[in-house]
Amino acid sequence: MLLEIVKYPDPRLGEKCARVAEITPELRELIGHMVETMYEKDGVGLAAPQIGEGIRLITVDDTGPKERKALRILVNPEIVEGEGAKESEESCLSVPAFSTKIKRKETVTVKAQDENGQDVRIRAEGLLAVILQHEIDHLDGVTIVDHAGRLKRALYDKKIAKWRKNREQAQA
Repeated sequence: MLLEIVKYPDPRLGEKCARVAEITPELRELIGHMVETMYEKDGVGLAAPQIGEGIRLITVDDTGPKERKALRILVNPEIVEGEGAKESEESCLSVPAFSTKIKRKETVTVKAQDENGQDVRIRAEGLLAVILQHEIDHLDGVTIVDHAGRLKRALYDKKIAKWRKNREQAQA
């Protein structure tokens, strides 16, 4: 089942997510829907708050959106090490028509549990490191808009307000 993507400036995107206490059948079902949604929307990562769930859960596939060969499900992920610095252009399913350069760690180590509750540790670099940092930011209530400069953010907020006004006028 495809899930609706929560869009900026929805306040749920700015909230810190709760830890997942246990892996339940309902959580596994949610994971399946998140994976389907991520792939259908041509994403390489999706965090639970992006579909309106305030829990620490992400799906990631750095081979996507076309190949789909390296799916990772991470429950309660946290970055435990990071080194170096790298700047890259990022976009987000929750922030349409917006991208910005973000300085991130070049290499990160993330610890989490998989969908079966088993502990996993991932040492990542390159695109995978960027994706992990981006999705974990979502779990902490941070979007790419928060990384943008004041001017770029103000221009995007103005664009969002215009879209809303046009949509409201069209519905009236």
